[in-house]
Amino acid sequence: MHFAYWMLLAAAMLPYLTILFVKRAGERRFDNHRPRAWMEQLSGWQQRGDWAHRNHFEVFPIFLAAIFVAETTGAPQERIDQLASIFVALRIVYTGLYLADLATLRSIVWSLGFVVTLWIFVLGA
Repeated sequence: MHFAYWMLLAAAMLPYLTILFVKRAGERRFDNHRPRAWMEQLSGWQQRGDWAHRNHFEVFPIFLAAIFVAETTGAPQERIDQLASIFVALRIVYTGLYLADLATLRSIVWSLGFVVTLWIFVLGA
């Protein structure tokens, strides 16, 4: 299996790992009886963690599509693998910056991830 596919799995797991951390750490413990209401009452780093969790879901479809386009059009596999790993690394950094409330750096890292995704698409052109 190509390394880029492992990166797809990693990117798919990021929202779940992020919210798991939010639910397990911090002052407010997760209430499984009212999960959505519990998340809407979060503040501080836990709230930002929830927002990062949601953003992971938002960016995943375009990353998935980019990988599939590049793979099916015969783009260089090494390049796809490299860019996929850069994307996942950027998303991990993005999460840390979100939790730390470093908004400008977070936006820069998000933008870099978007550029990487576009680059993967262009490989397939």
